[in-house]
Amino acid sequence: MAWTVEKLKEEVADEIDRISPAIVQLSDRIHTNPELSLQEFKAAKWLASELEEHEFQLERGIANLETSFRATYEIVGGPPVVALLVEYDALPGLGHACGHNVSGAASIAAAIGASKVVKKHQLNGTILAMGTPGEELAAGKVSLLQAGAFSDVDVAMMAHMFNRNISAPTFLALDALEFSFKGKPAHAAGAPHMGVNALNAITLTFDGINALRQHVRDDVRIHGIITQGGEAQNIVPARASARFYVRARERSYLNKVSEKVENCARGAGLATGAELEIRKYEPNQDELITNITLINAFRENWEHFTADICESSESLGSSDIGSVSHVIPVIHPTIAIAPVGVGLHTTEFMEASASKEAHRGLLIAAKTLAMTVIDLLAVPGLLDRVRNGGPRD
Repeated sequence: MAWTVEKLKEEVADEIDRISPAIVQLSDRIHTNPELSLQEFKAAKWLASELEEHEFQLERGIANLETSFRATYEIVGGPPVVALLVEYDALPGLGHACGHNVSGAASIAAAIGASKVVKKHQLNGTILAMGTPGEELAAGKVSLLQAGAFSDVDVAMMAHMFNRNISAPTFLALDALEFSFKGKPAHAAGAPHMGVNALNAITLTFDGINALRQHVRDDVRIHGIITQGGEAQNIVPARASARFYVRARERSYLNKVSEKVENCARGAGLATGAELEIRKYEPNQDELITNITLINAFRENWEHFTADICESSESLGSSDIGSVSHVIPVIHPTIAIAPVGVGLHTTEFMEASASKEAHRGLLIAAKTLAMTVIDLLAVPGLLDRVRNGGPRD
């Protein structure tokens, strides 16, 4: 019997149902064993091994990131190359409070489910599951992008977990700035005038940034921590440092804001006499551009499982997938696994990421992603429309 696209989608959903017990177990296993950015050795091994068991060809350690991988599946092969992006790092002190155990498992389930249909019907195209470590604290996708890992990719997709279903969420551009001051030690009581207080330079930097806030747009976010503040109370601090994330809706405006933030630190150095070193401790991340044609295809598939899909201009922070979206068509919808009001990076969301609702969201995400893969491989002209469809409404 000749196949139809809708028939292929039914088959891919059935394939995901067949592997769902193992995939849900894998998600929970990663949740129980949280690993920080670029230290996801267990998660990367478990995810890659699951793909390997389903006949994907594995390449590990891409872009000198030990916990990255590319898992490729092709029968006929060739374009389009559709990448399902796999995240799996956790947060310091909070574990999987961003739900990467769920989103990562959903991406590999989608890749495996789609591969079964590709094999059965000998469809043209290549399915790529790309393990992208370090989203939280290392911008791993940017390193992969710079190393050419996306050079052969036509489209990239993933779904993030959240408290609402949002088709085109807002993710801000981000700069990661570290300010390190070098002063001069002295006895803090006996001869403070002989010292140069590096910690004063840090606190003045924070004061300058706080004064700056009223003179930047509402979409700007600036937040930081002191990472070094001195050795002892009775020694004038000779070294002090702080790390900041600076964010804005567009890269062009963020560049201006980051320069202002750097000037706050420069002024603090001049005021105190401390020497300043400025360093970017993570790669720059650009804002997310959602490909409208592709997200519309995803949404049509999504509506098989829920009618509760919304639009929102609320910022969900930043993601290294934003930089990828400036090079190839990308979508990054969010799937509800927690009640409205339970935010990312909280204990409550960490608990939600191993709940029954998380398991349900995982399967919805996996099926919708896989069905969209089928669209790209089987619907004539869709890929061209995605390429030409424009990034925004």
